[in-house]
Amino acid sequence: MSDPTLQPLIETAIAVTEHAYIPYSHYPVGAALRATDGTIYSGCNVENAAYPATICAERTALVKAVSEGQREFDTIVVVTKNAGSPCGTCRQMLYEFAPHLRVVLADLDGNVRSDTTLADLLPDGFGPDRLPR
Repeated sequence: MSDPTLQPLIETAIAVTEHAYIPYSHYPVGAALRATDGTIYSGCNVENAAYPATICAERTALVKAVSEGQREFDTIVVVTKNAGSPCGTCRQMLYEFAPHLRVVLADLDGNVRSDTTLADLLPDGFGPDRLPR
């Protein structure tokens, strides 16, 4: 791995998949979101029988961080069985706080499959700067 700062994020994201509540999809997702001060916030997916009430790992990590006062982020690592990418809702939620966020996708073995930016995943995203003051 060329970036040693990713290893703790990957390990955190893999570990938190063990807490995923996934009785329907059986698709564990773990996320590790790093604030610009270096603090790491983890999250897993939590499914619900009323499917729209399900929350993704990325949003879990983001909401934890924001609820603890963080507003600036530089990197998120998302881990799934096959290095799946964040859904559109997660992309939009992350864009609110970090349009230039680094997004790293890895599998459950820690193999990085993609290292990109949120701007590439959500081109021409809609953020606070689009709203009149």
